[in-house]
Amino acid sequence: MTLFGLDNLPYGVFSPAGGAPRVGVRLDDQVVDLSVLLDDPVFATGSLNAFMAQGRDRWAEVRERITELLSTDVPDAALHPLGDVRLHLPIEVADYVDFYASEHHASNLGRLFRPDSEPLTPNWKHLPVGYHGRAGTVVVSGTDVVRPCGQRKAPDEAAPTYGPSRRLDIEAELGFVVGAGSTLGSRIGVDEFADHVFGAVLLNDWSARDLQAWEYVPLGPHLGKSFATSISPWVVPLAALEAARVPLPGQDPEPLPYLREHDGWGLDIDLVVEWNGEEVSRPPYREMYWSPAQMLAHMTVNGASARTGDLFASGTISGPEKNQRGAFIELTWGGREPVTVKGEERTFLEDGDEVTISATAPGPRGGRIGFGEVTGRIRSTVTA
Repeated sequence: MTLFGLDNLPYGVFSPAGGAPRVGVRLDDQVVDLSVLLDDPVFATGSLNAFMAQGRDRWAEVRERITELLSTDVPDAALHPLGDVRLHLPIEVADYVDFYASEHHASNLGRLFRPDSEPLTPNWKHLPVGYHGRAGTVVVSGTDVVRPCGQRKAPDEAAPTYGPSRRLDIEAELGFVVGAGSTLGSRIGVDEFADHVFGAVLLNDWSARDLQAWEYVPLGPHLGKSFATSISPWVVPLAALEAARVPLPGQDPEPLPYLREHDGWGLDIDLVVEWNGEEVSRPPYREMYWSPAQMLAHMTVNGASARTGDLFASGTISGPEKNQRGAFIELTWGGREPVTVKGEERTFLEDGDEVTISATAPGPRGGRIGFGEVTGRIRSTVTA
């Protein structure tokens, strides 16, 4: 059974050979050109933003119409083999916020970064912790990632040094795309999530752990995170994820009223992380402590506006078992417990390494739907 049937229909931006970028949906191993299928100029652009800005009722109307048309004979002019097209960044990213919503991941990093303190900071179970990232460094799957430079200071060094990161890492995450924004000074309620969020992508928040460890006190991640964030080319619409909804694992203490969901957005999504083609981890999204609806509500509770194209990410997805850890700093326990990849002991990323993250979720009729992949290869940098 295909992961990209009528129950899924993820959106993306593609260009056929010699053609300009336009919006399509994936059906099996074909890309359907929506500007041809629907004869609508909103899909003849190189971005999903114009369509997403039309709002939830329009998203539902278009999905219903596409499903109806694709159940019959599709015009040849609208179909392109997946292998013959180029896939692009599907959205114009307005703002980018990354959260820290896995209790397993946050506890593991707390033990690694602050071994003499409690693993979780006092605020962690009261609000979804996050940081504001760099929208301009969000790239589509397949884009090389240049090893970042910056200051790093190892525990045995008397002073910081400058140079390429020596502890380059990944973070396997889900990203959520805002379709319908909000006005400055207003708030998006926790139960209004589906009115504003268009869909989800796979996301790799590349992380330079040595740069991060030296810079993050007192204001948090900066250069250790801002050099690249990769996302998958396909945006799985929220409507396709209804069958994947599950309760959250349980929140104690009970969140403040603005974070209390009445119909929660826990999601049963299984990720797979491959390092140079070898599977090393299977992070389960259903283990996440905070839901994406709570993240969006918290992100706007101070009156900050949301905009079409805003991207916010879950933070590293990790489960309770070692083979469910979504970052290599956890998987190798800070580099002290190497993993074997293609017969070699490895801790952090080396130049030439390639990481691929894929994911599937339950579909509405007992099958599964796919997110595709997000892939990136590390390229060396020349120090100044």
